[in-house]
Amino acid sequence: MDFFQEDMVIAQLKAKNKKDVIADMSSLLFEKGYVKETFFEAIMEREQKFPTGLVMKEINVAIPHTDAEHVIKPVIVVGSLAAPVDFYEMADPEAKIKVDIVFLIAINESHSQPQLLQKLMSIFQDNGLLSSIKHSSSSSAIISHIKKNLN
Repeated sequence: MDFFQEDMVIAQLKAKNKKDVIADMSSLLFEKGYVKETFFEAIMEREQKFPTGLVMKEINVAIPHTDAEHVIKPVIVVGSLAAPVDFYEMADPEAKIKVDIVFLIAINESHSQPQLLQKLMSIFQDNGLLSSIKHSSSSSAIISHIKKNLN
């Protein structure tokens, strides 16, 4: 299954805060028929209880997601942020971290989750790839970097 698609990448997303980032990315999913109307609220609710910020070597990421019942078709929206925004850390929910890249995950089948998490971890552990994603100015460049590194 191909979770990464060029029309699901937002390069240099301008947002003031986490809510704006998630709202913009959720809107894209909703407009394209990937998620139900309940998706955005469900993600925000889950983010309050279970933060998704991940501290990596140099470029921090966040992986907001929610329950399968809010998803129609599986996909990941990748957003490189024009300026970092605060997320709370998954490992320490009290700690705020600056996030540069958001991978908004929409999954409708839990059995595909391990495969997806494995792909994401290989991306997160590749500092050169994260740097390429962060600094790319186009969706096509970002998707090209991801696909080249996943194969």
